[in-house]
This record gives sequence, structure tokens and C-alpha cells, in this order.
Amino acid sequence: MSAPISRYPVPEIADLPEDLRSRILEVQAKSGFVPNVFLALAHRPDECRAFFAYHDALMLRPSGLSKGEKEMIVVATSAANRCLYCVVAHGAILRIYEKAPLLADQVAVNHHKADLSERQKAMLDFALKVCSDSSRLVEADHEALRRHGFSDEDVWDIGAITAFFGLSNRMANLISMRPNDEFYLMGRLPKAPKAG
Repeated sequence: MSAPISRYPVPEIADLPEDLRSRILEVQAKSGFVPNVFLALAHRPDECRAFFAYHDALMLRPSGLSKGEKEMIVVATSAANRCLYCVVAHGAILRIYEKAPLLADQVAVNHHKADLSERQKAMLDFALKVCSDSSRLVEADHEALRRHGFSDEDVWDIGAITAFFGLSNRMANLISMRPNDEFYLMGRLPKAPKAG
């Protein structure tokens, strides 16, 4: 028998406020399932709205970072924070965005051994310092990113994504949020070439 998706009560979709219900049903229609994060955080609707508003402001805004690079930050820092939900869920998204079935596992374990550019490795070095030792950030850390072509706004994005997912990781661990089984297999197999 599967473990519950949260240690806190999970509301029924039909009982949620209309805005949350609509968003969840939209996600379900697009992905074919409801990611457990939506149901678990809906336990507190106001906080759920605020969480997803900030998530969208960071992850969907135009940026010098690609969608895949944003997900690399989430996977690397979530692994450092030992957050199973975010490593599994965002690992799936990373595999899909980058069309790279092995990449999320590499990034979660050791981004220096991953199939990444030097630019991306520098980005993750910075993100992990924000994640685990932000009080020791110095100008040299910012300069290292500038040498790889990151703007000051890109650096803000890297830090803000890291910080936001620090919150997400801790909440997921607090409530024992379980990843959906679907996430484990998403983006694992490369698409077969079309017959000519």
C-alpha cells in the first residue's frame, strides 16, 4: 500500500476554492496527473496561492537562464537539501527540457561529473554556495559568473531560485510529501529515431 502524499490532510479537489481547483484541473489536463505538491499545499489555500505565485514569477519569467538551467538549479540544490520530492519531480522536468535521460541523476549526485558546460557547472557552484553557505558569498563569486556571461539579473535568478526551493525543500520534508510515481519514469527513454 502506498504511503500518503502528505502527513497533513489533503483536501478533495472538488472542495477547493475555484481558483485553485481550476489551476489543478488545468495541470491535470496538460500532464495527465495531478502533481502531489498541488494537493499537499492546498491544505492551506492562501499559502498555496502565494507559493505558486512566487514559483511562477521565478520559473516562468524571461531570463538569461534557460528553462533547463533553472531546473538544474532546483535539482542540485534540492539534492543538497535531501528533498526527495523536488529531486524526483524536477529531475523529470529537467530530463524533458534538456532531452537528456541521464542528466538529472548526474546533477543530483555530482554536477562536476555531469554532462554540463563549464558555464552551467559555475552556475551550480554558485547556487550550491547560496544553498549551504550564503553568508560567505563575496564579490569573487559574482565575478566568476560574469566571466561565464551571466548578467547581474541572471545571478539574482540563480540565487532566488535556490532560495525559493530551499523553502520548498523544507516544506516538502516537513510534511513528508511523496513524489508521484509518474515522475520517476518521465523523460527516461530517448525518443526512437523515426524510420526513414
